[in-house]
Parts: sequence; structure tokens; C-alpha cells
Amino acid sequence: MDKEYTLSYLPLFELDLALARDYIAVNLGNPVAALRLVEDVEKAIIKRLGNPLGHAPYHSIRDRKQPYYRINIRNYSVFYVVIGDVMEVRRFVYGRRAIENLI
Repeated sequence: MDKEYTLSYLPLFELDLALARDYIAVNLGNPVAALRLVEDVEKAIIKRLGNPLGHAPYHSIRDRKQPYYRINIRNYSVFYVVIGDVMEVRRFVYGRRAIENLI
């Protein structure tokens, strides 16, 4: 029988996503693209929830209690960990940023 996972979002992830959404909507003047990005992020996370451990862990230079996993969406990455039966979504990062300094 397949294991079912619960989804949890850290406030930092929600802030990261809101800042990206607002930047695209306001600074770039494209609210439609901002909404589409949020929808694509939600779809990708829900899809991964079905098998969050079925992908290779993200290789980090830091020693971690739980390995990070990555979901790529356009120029962004979603980072999450799995703790027991919880998929905890932690960060939403623009791909050109220094990811190792953020997670």
C-alpha cells in the first residue's frame, strides 16, 4: 500500500512565493504571469506529494538531519524535506540566486 503524506508549508516559503508573485505582478506589470506561476507551483507541489521520496535528494554542502528535495518550476526551485509522513515545503528560490546561502 502506498504511503500517504500530509503537506505543510513553512511561513518562509509562503513569503518567498508572495514576494516573487508581487514582483512579477507589480514591478514587471504582469499579474496574469504572476497568477500562472503560483498555480504552476501549487500543481507541482501537489503532484510531488504523491511520491515525495521518489526523486534524488538535492546535494548540499551542509550536513542536514533531513535531506532537501527540489522541484524545478521554470526559473524557480521549490525545496522541501520529508519528516515522517509530512512533506514540509520550506523555500521558493529564484534560480539565479546563490541557493546554498539560502537553504
